[in-house]
Amino acid sequence: MTTTENTQQTPAALTVYSTTWCGYCRRLKTQLDEAGITYAEIDIEQNPEAAEFVGSVNNGNHVVPTVLFADGSTATNPGLAEVKRALSL
Repeated sequence: MTTTENTQQTPAALTVYSTTWCGYCRRLKTQLDEAGITYAEIDIEQNPEAAEFVGSVNNGNHVVPTVLFADGSTATNPGLAEVKRALSL
């Protein structure tokens, strides 16, 4: 898988599956950047395996942003507060 990593701190605590045109994805990434939360980003339009994964956790729908946490859990279109709760921040 090809990823783009935001490396403000340490290795990514989560992976954000997104597309270039997704406004919700841009909003979440901006909020993560401002909160100093490190993430890797994968564009599902450029990576068929990533698109398949997103569909598998969203009942066949390619909904972005989909977030994968280090513990294997996922969240679809989460807000910053939900991400922080999942990361225990």
